[in-house]
Amino acid sequence: MTTANKSEKDRVIIFDTTLRDGEQCPGATMTFEEKLEVAEMLDDMGVDVIEAGF
Repeated sequence: MTTANKSEKDRVIIFDTTLRDGEQCPGATMTFEEKLEVAEMLDDMGVDVIEAGF
C-alpha cells in the first residue's frame, strides 16, 4: 500500500446537515444571509459536504 492510498483510506469525510436540519427545531429560523454565513463558515472550516436541502 502506498502512502497516498493509506492517507486517502484513513481520511475522514465531514458531512454537515446544519442548513437542512438546523431549522427543524421549533422556533428556529435563519434568513438567507444567515444561511450564507453558515455555509461560508463551514467551507472555511474545511467541511467536505454541506447538505442544504430544498
